[in-house]
Amino acid sequence: MISVLILTLNEEVNIADCLDSVAWADDVLVLDSGSTDRTVEIAEAKGARTMHREFDTFAQQRNFGLEEGNLAHDWVLHLDADERVTPELRATLREKARHAAMRAYRVPSKLMFQDTWLKYSGMYPTYQVRFGRKDALTFTQVGHGQRSALPADRIGTLEEPLLHYAFSKGIADWVERHNRYSTDEAEHALEASGDAIDWAALVGTDPQARRRALKALSYRLPFRPLLRFLYVYVGCLGFLDGRAGFDYAVLLSFYEYMIGLKRRERKRGSS
Repeated sequence: MISVLILTLNEEVNIADCLDSVAWADDVLVLDSGSTDRTVEIAEAKGARTMHREFDTFAQQRNFGLEEGNLAHDWVLHLDADERVTPELRATLREKARHAAMRAYRVPSKLMFQDTWLKYSGMYPTYQVRFGRKDALTFTQVGHGQRSALPADRIGTLEEPLLHYAFSKGIADWVERHNRYSTDEAEHALEASGDAIDWAALVGTDPQARRRALKALSYRLPFRPLLRFLYVYVGCLGFLDGRAGFDYAVLLSFYEYMIGLKRRERKRGSS
């Protein structure tokens, strides 16, 4: 009924738990980008099919899996190895696959950090389009992430969340990844600097459109690292998440600082 496509690169810490959370699926494809650890070995031992493709972008990886992965079912759930499917989400996915009114669905995620669900500082719920029909759902790359190419009126929203263990490989891994992500975000910020802000989306009902509009607006604001910290820790009530909320707000502020540094560096280089 549902195929599962999981992207991996050196995920031996995560892949077993991820696969265990989708053990109910009879078609699971792990698309690996060249792991040098036991990721592929563990995946195959768990019964998943594996394929290799050199990584270029998240969007192209997912699209390749859709087009070349010989997925058995019409509905596909897209996962990263540090994500887990709860029994409640599994039931929702199966129900939508049977009686779907939409071509794809946004899925919320609960961000886990220091054994804590970041209910406030994680800005729950945030959504990504991760579940859709194989013949309808494709992705485009934006910054370091991917976006569905489907129009918004063809996409529904689920209430049951994924669990996202973004820090499962430690703070050093998170910093290393976000160093790479900040490069992509800096380039995207420069490209988007001349775009008009969608003011209507800021007060609209589409959460993804509102988030994109807020992001476009934020590129024009001064003191972004400080503002990001205040927004997450105070505006979103991140202090209610305790020490984990404070630490996460600081990390996001640091991430914004890296984006700003790289953005200014590239701007000087092009002038």
